[in-house]
Amino acid sequence: STRSLPEGPPSARPPLPQPLHAPQVVVERYPKEQNLPPLPRPKFLVSQELPLSQLAATLRSRLCLASSQSFYLLAGGRALPAATATMQELYREHRDEDGFLYLTYASQEAFGC
Repeated sequence: STRSLPEGPPSARPPLPQPLHAPQVVVERYPKEQNLPPLPRPKFLVSQELPLSQLAATLRSRLCLASSQSFYLLAGGRALPAATATMQELYREHRDEDGFLYLTYASQEAFGC
């Protein structure tokens, strides 16, 4: 089945749905981190509705972490966001002036705990 656009001049056609702006996220390793490996590709284009917990699961997989290894994500280099926070919420609160949301990951040992 082929879909066709409505007839008539462009101004009379209903607007096509626009995709939601996808936050651009850069995930960096904490500078003093020694136990977790660096990410080979630190840039992510994520859905606005993606919860931080789902991004954390993806990062855990990409870092090849054992289930016994813990890691933490910081937003804006300071805040420890809730796992239920969406990327849209984090982007709105912590995005940098360059338009990216920077998240930093570290193990407990890197924070001296």
